[in-house]
Amino acid sequence: MRRTNRYSVNGANPLWQLYRTVSFWKVMKNFIVIQIARYCPFLSWKNWLYRTFLRMEVGEHTAVALMVMMDIMFPELIKIGSNCVIGYNTTILAHEYLVDEYRLGEVKIGDRVLVGANSTILPGVVIGDGAIVAAGTVVHKNVPPGAFVGGNPMQIIREAD
Repeated sequence: MRRTNRYSVNGANPLWQLYRTVSFWKVMKNFIVIQIARYCPFLSWKNWLYRTFLRMEVGEHTAVALMVMMDIMFPELIKIGSNCVIGYNTTILAHEYLVDEYRLGEVKIGDRVLVGANSTILPGVVIGDGAIVAAGTVVHKNVPPGAFVGGNPMQIIREAD
């Protein structure tokens, strides 16, 4: 189950009221930093950008591939462990805007996790140590440590030994 905090809104949908939720200047700064990091060819520089300007927790030797899209509004809610690989064009979200509410949830990715290319990780998800997420997976619920998961909807393909 995903752990998110729900916030009701009145009137127009929450995305229409975006800057009541988060500062325009924070979004602009995050957008610029994330775009630089998406194309940065040096993993250590990329991790430094995430830690320094976005207040993300990124473990040692974690490799975030080209074009990975971190949450633009709440990247500080993303925590990635050590020695992970986050595949090409993956999206990691810590927020979701619905019609009558928005939700925020911390994303925790354990140590030695592999996330395949073009995956999407939704808010409030925990991915356990040593898990493998197949390419193109929508991670909509927690992943047990050591599990191999894939698909849309995500299913456990193999549990840890």
